[in-house]
Amino acid sequence: MVAAAKVIGAGLATFGLAGAGAGVGTVFGSFLTAVARNPNELATLRTWAFVGFALTEASGLLAIGIAFYLKG
Repeated sequence: MVAAAKVIGAGLATFGLAGAGAGVGTVFGSFLTAVARNPNELATLRTWAFVGFALTEASGLLAIGIAFYLKG
């Protein structure tokens, strides 16, 4: 019974990866829109896009880490 609960919990923890995928798409979609509107700010916008990407991916890695922790 406990083993089944661990597997279910690990599966539910992976739903955070879907949110990370959607977040990365939103970050880079907004980046492209911002660059199209103001190409002179490319360097600044690129920096903030990478910061947003890193934070979004960190939440995805946290979710997969929790899934592996629950599985083990």
